[in-house]
This record gives sequence, C-alpha cells and structure tokens, in this order.
Amino acid sequence: MSAAQPEAPTRRQRSDGARSRRAILEAAAGMATVDGLDRLSIGDLAAHIGMSKSGLYAHFRSKEELQLATIDTAEAIFDEAVVGPMRGAEPGLPAVLVLADSFLDHLRRRVFPGGCFFACASAEVQSRPGPVKERIAAFDRRWKARWIQAFEAAQRAGQLPVDEDLDQLFFELDAYLLYAHAAFAFRGDPAVLDRAGDAVRRRLRAEAA
Repeated sequence: MSAAQPEAPTRRQRSDGARSRRAILEAAAGMATVDGLDRLSIGDLAAHIGMSKSGLYAHFRSKEELQLATIDTAEAIFDEAVVGPMRGAEPGLPAVLVLADSFLDHLRRRVFPGGCFFACASAEVQSRPGPVKERIAAFDRRWKARWIQAFEAAQRAGQLPVDEDLDQLFFELDAYLLYAHAAFAFRGDPAVLDRAGDAVRRRLRAEAA
C-alpha cells in the first residue's frame, strides 16, 4: 500500500464539501432574485434546501459572508450563460449582438427565477453602503467594460463611427435590456424580450449607417 492512499478520504471529503457549497450557493442565488439579498438568511436557506442550520453554519459564518459568496456564485452562473457565448463571436458588432441576445435569452430561460440577479440586486442595495453594495458595483463596472471593449473593437473594424460616444451607446443599450428585464418579470410576456432585441439592432444599424 502506498503512503499516499490514506489521504484519499480527506480529498474526497473536501470535494464533496465544495460540491455541497456550490449547490447551496446556487440555491441562494435563485432565492435572492425572488426574496432579495437582504432577506437571504441562513435559516431560510436551510429550510429551502432541507439542510440543518448547523450544517450551513459550517460553510458560512455570517449573513454577510453568505451574501458575498452568493454574489460570486451568481456572477459565475451569469458569466457562463450570458458572457460565455460572446467569447466565440466575431469581435465588434457581432459580439455586441451576441451579448445582448444572450442576456435576453437568460431571462427567457429563467436562469435565475426572479430575473437578472444583478438587476435585482443593484436595485435592492443602491442605498445601502457596505461590502455587499461594493461587490455588486464591481460587477457593474466589469459589465460596462465588457460592452465598451466590444464597441472599441467595432470602431477599429469600421463598424461604428470613430467619434461615437461609447458611454452614451452603452447607456442606451443597457437601458433596453434593463427595461426588458423589468417588463418580462412583471408581465411574463416574452414579446418584450423580442422587442428589446429589435431595439438593440435598430440602434446599432443607425450608428453603423
């Protein structure tokens, strides 16, 4: 028997613990889009997933730690569903359209049951300074930077005017997507997602003309 064999159960326990933590946080991300991050408690989460509170306390020492970990997990889910498809797209406006369509598609597929995690969370924490708001704000900066980088690639490719105000363009396209999120969450009518996609295309065609 090799000396390394006795360590296998420990590695397996750590792997099981990581999977359990991921499952907990995925459930927490979904709950947060329905009930809110502030109402996300270890007790409610334990009841939701059928786990003891003491079992959850083994993963998270405080409500704030749970909230921050939930935000990180939500970003990983969002990145896979929304940003991932963009990475294989042609740089420039094709990538912009893929990013917009992927965002709308993640709403349509209800990747998060209450809508876009970050749209929900940013509205909730906007007047509450602290680490949770700072973590959401950091995501928001990365979200905007991703669009600006795609716009800059479009300018270099001659798909957008060189004097285009990229901050304004982001403001308008982001507004279409955020309204689609709110309207779809309220009405449940997928037509608003189609209209948002059309609005993005109309805006970009106007700039490319």
